Amino acid sequence: MAGGILVALLGLLGVLFPLVPGLNLSFAFGALLVAGSAVHVAHAVATAGWSGFLWQVVLGIVYGVAGIVLLVGSALGLTSPTLLVLVVYLGVQGIVLFVMADRVRPESNWGGVLASGGVSLLLAGLLWTDWPSDATWAVGLLFGAALLSTGGAMMLVAWGGRRAARRTVAQSSAERA
Repeated sequence: MAGGILVALLGLLGVLFPLVPGLNLSFAFGALLVAGSAVHVAHAVATAGWSGFLWQVVLGIVYGVAGIVLLVGSALGLTSPTLLVLVVYLGVQGIVLFVMADRVRPESNWGGVLASGGVSLLLAGLLWTDWPSDATWAVGLLFGAALLSTGGAMMLVAWGGRRAARRTVAQSSAERA
């Protein structure tokens, strides 16, 4: 749950500050992605027995690689690859989230992971087609929306897991009594 809240907060920052131009845009997105990578890996370690463990690690790697590429690009003064990196990141994230949703399907709220994957693919498509081409704020807003969606999906799955754990404890207590 904490990991989902943190990723959603990172997304909220992306949505609230979508007008950061040029080098700052690459640096800000890169920093958010590296932070998101750490959250995904920490979440995977904390839930090592969970059926989505491997896919959390994969998401952490996707976030980390995209973040480092953006940070290195901004340090070198390269702003043109930012959009391409974000499109690839969102596309890969969407695919990983679809696979992860299939893997965690027996768990409650797995549909949130599937929906988050769909949002990521939709946003990648919007950025790829250069929509809206004249709005600088769009890249930041779409990036933030993707992080919010992923954080929300993480929170839904955690909430479902907590409910299932409570039911299991209640059933065990009832059987012992």
